Amino acid sequence: MAFELPSDLHPDMGPVAWMLGTWRGNGHGDYPTIDPFQFGQELIFTHDGRPFFHYMARSWIVDDEGNEVRKAAIETGFLRCKQTGMGVGKVEFVLTHNTGIVEVWVGNAEGGKLEIVTDAIGVTETAKPVQGGKRLYGNVEGDLLYAYDMAAADQPLQPHLWARLQRAGKA
Repeated sequence: MAFELPSDLHPDMGPVAWMLGTWRGNGHGDYPTIDPFQFGQELIFTHDGRPFFHYMARSWIVDDEGNEVRKAAIETGFLRCKQTGMGVGKVEFVLTHNTGIVEVWVGNAEGGKLEIVTDAIGVTETAKPVQGGKRLYGNVEGDLLYAYDMAAADQPLQPHLWARLQRAGKA
């Protein structure tokens, strides 16, 4: 699906504009404290002309044939970008999870790539402890590929989730 820049896109959001729209696909998860799993996922990045995108993601666990087994994670938040040069931006990403975790991520965007790390994490009393994370999003052959490394449950930072998603619609 071809992508066109919206006419009302805020100029600061240029370095992450490629992320706008709805993305769907499949991924894999693993961590020392859980069994490996496969999941389906939908990410949505929307905008209204101001210097941020609204973000919503939902996922579901799938079996080996790709059939949904159960609902999984939901997260929502705001991606903010301040352009610092031609096609380069400083990024802030505020995320809230259905599991009782709130995160502030910071990093950079350039050339179809967004790389962020946790700057602050808050958890509710019932949330599982998370100490930190790193996320990498990339535009690869028109698809959105991402990897999420996590430090949690007294484990060091290491790969947790990775997926390849295809553009499914406009923002």
